[in-house]
Amino acid sequence: MTIEFEKDVRDRLISSIKQFFLNKLDQDIGDLKASLVLNFILKSIGPSIYNHAVHDVQMRMQEIVSEIDGTCFEPEPRI
Repeated sequence: MTIEFEKDVRDRLISSIKQFFLNKLDQDIGDLKASLVLNFILKSIGPSIYNHAVHDVQMRMQEIVSEIDGTCFEPEPRI
């Protein structure tokens, strides 16, 4: 699975990486190096983060579904 971003999001991420290198490592890197760092992160770390987020959503959805009886249940009248 490849994680893809729209161009404007990718540009913001590259800008953020460049700012990180400048502020934390005192290195002024260009767009190409920042893009390579972003690609590395997306390929090596991205899938783990994505899978963790999917797992978190699955757990939350299971909680919501298990609460349906308490929030959507209407007792039937006794005749």
